[in-house]
Amino acid sequence: MTARASDRARYDRATAHLDAPLAIVDLDAFDANADDLVRRAGGKPVRVASKSVRCRALLERVLAREGFAGVMSFTLAESLWLARSGFDDVLLAYPSADRAGYAELTADPKLASAVTVMVDDPAQLDLVDAARAGGSEVVRVCLELDTSLRLFGGRVRVGARRSPLHSPAEVAEVARAVARRPGFRVVGLMAYEGHVAGVGDAVAGRPLRSRAVRLMQSAARRELAERRAAVVRAVREVVPDLEFVNGGGTGSVQHTAAEDAVTEVAAGSGLFVPRLFDHYTSFTGRPAALFGLPVVRRPGVGAVTVLGGGYPASGVPGPDRLPVPHLPAGLRYDPQEGAGEVQTPLLGSPADDLLIGDTVWFRHAKAGELCERFDALHLVEGDTVTDTVPTYRGEGRTFL
Repeated sequence: MTARASDRARYDRATAHLDAPLAIVDLDAFDANADDLVRRAGGKPVRVASKSVRCRALLERVLAREGFAGVMSFTLAESLWLARSGFDDVLLAYPSADRAGYAELTADPKLASAVTVMVDDPAQLDLVDAARAGGSEVVRVCLELDTSLRLFGGRVRVGARRSPLHSPAEVAEVARAVARRPGFRVVGLMAYEGHVAGVGDAVAGRPLRSRAVRLMQSAARRELAERRAAVVRAVREVVPDLEFVNGGGTGSVQHTAAEDAVTEVAAGSGLFVPRLFDHYTSFTGRPAALFGLPVVRRPGVGAVTVLGGGYPASGVPGPDRLPVPHLPAGLRYDPQEGAGEVQTPLLGSPADDLLIGDTVWFRHAKAGELCERFDALHLVEGDTVTDTVPTYRGEGRTFL
């Protein structure tokens, strides 16, 4: 029996008493992936990205492990909820326009000490002050550096459009603006190199593209390491007691952690290892999060239909944003229908061995977005479901 066939047998036995659709997390794989992130971080703490997990129980599980410290959140409302739930180090990774949230943050000492907000423009400080409603707590601020690689005099840009702050002088000037402003304190610096951490460099069947990606990423790492060090020096001249410098992501943990200027790395997708993280030379993880859909039709030879399945991931639309049928191996989408809103036909010889009521296991393209479709995760150890925990959705929390 192959490893994949063995996994399928375990998951089928573990969930035999449950009705699909359902989602599972294989805790053995989850814990092994966590250990690998810590190993690659080389002694620097790993801040877990909550958007890639979206389940409080699993955030608590990973933060209880040696080598992990703090949460990187994705909305202010989520940050406040996590802080009220006992998470005492929450870095908001994106600027917010949540006025009610800022009013709550600035009025509560516990929240203000636990949550750090992201800033890359002094106008964002104006928004916070306008929302204070009498709240006088000092707001912890992290500045974000644009990590994009700029070539040919800036005519070519590689990387996500995030912060407008690219040079050491630009970041230092915003640091001075925050330092001059009553009610705010710069405590950190963040630089997320998504074009390195989030782009696979070993795409199956595309050797030339893979080589081009590796060359781009090598150049980007060298350029960013030099520029990030210069930015940190410039900011420390303004803020000598800077608490942290955050960088990286699942695909670049070991490279980013090797920089002296970086004090911590961020990662989240590497815990679940969705399909978009299959094509990296920097690491190999174990798929830990899957969802199962029931076979409800057998429309012909070599074909079955499962209930649901149209769960695309965010990003540029394309086949790589779709979930992939994983177990049993060998199933594929019908090119005329794809993954459907309420039903999904699947083709391939394994379909002839599936019966009505059997489960087909899928992997989502991205990590935490799976949890927006399910209100619970069934935690599997061996061939047993040992616990069932709510996702954010299951706790009635839909932050975006």
